[in-house]
Amino acid sequence: MEGNNSPLMVSIRCITYNHKQYIRQCLDGFVMQKTNFRFEAIVHDDASTDGTADIIRDYAKKYPDIIKPIFETENQYSKRNGSLRKIMDAHMHGKYIAYCEGDDFWTDPLKLQKQIDFLENHKEYSMSHTNCLCYNQNKQKYTNDPIEQKKSEIGNDLTCEDIILYPRIVLTLTVVIRKSVYEQIHKTDPFIFDTGNFLLGDIPMWYTAARLGKVHYLNETTSVYRVLENSASHIKGKQNKYKFAVSAQGLRAYLCRRDNLSKELSSLIEKRYANALLHHLALNPDYKPVVPLLPKTHLFELYLKKIKLLGLYLVLRDSLKKIKNIFK
Repeated sequence: MEGNNSPLMVSIRCITYNHKQYIRQCLDGFVMQKTNFRFEAIVHDDASTDGTADIIRDYAKKYPDIIKPIFETENQYSKRNGSLRKIMDAHMHGKYIAYCEGDDFWTDPLKLQKQIDFLENHKEYSMSHTNCLCYNQNKQKYTNDPIEQKKSEIGNDLTCEDIILYPRIVLTLTVVIRKSVYEQIHKTDPFIFDTGNFLLGDIPMWYTAARLGKVHYLNETTSVYRVLENSASHIKGKQNKYKFAVSAQGLRAYLCRRDNLSKELSSLIEKRYANALLHHLALNPDYKPVVPLLPKTHLFELYLKKIKLLGLYLVLRDSLKKIKNIFK
């Protein structure tokens, strides 16, 4: 990394909470980066209670030019009011923003250099992403990203509709995005970005970035995504899983409606959303969806909800689907 007088090229955005077991591996991935430009890692500890902050302090003392810590005394994520993003945005000073949360880690010391080299020479691209491995913490086993083949097929032709259609087609820990694009994204739709209506914040960012420019795909494995038993995308309990699914699919349905995406995609997403929402309503009948079902759809199911038979209907329907799949 070049000296302190050179322009700051990349700010790494790292949010961590109770990641004592993993944070060293994450920070090692930052400090090992070999670049011909200056970069920093803004490491935000969201009031951890397990000693994560102490480890970050040690790294900040050892690598003061790279590790720039923020220590909270009150958890910001749980507020769901945009405070966490505002705090991080105020500390992002690089021309580009890279991402890696405290339980994931980078494995390629040239990750940043490769992505920045491409973006600097291809101004029409808004962001870059790569392959990664998945590591199941419980099984202590590495696997290839299940959607790696689809990423390779799409390559640099990734569209906003692909991001809606294929879950995890862009994994956050692999992304480098232009800060100018990032700032533009968050002005596009306050309903998504300023209200806390949706649990997933990365999908609308990559979706919007794909509308604002091309998306570069580096067909190399640079990172490891850690699969934990209980995280934002791996949640215990049916009720919580349906709540997350409603938010994820409702976001996709909202984008399809807002931007008049293709009828084929919109129809598929509406079915996925309705399925998740109806299951959630069976467990939480008083839930008021942020994104309502389309008018005059699923009237039968909503009638069953009123007479408290929706849950039984869905159990029988799901069981029948499983039986049909067995005999396919």
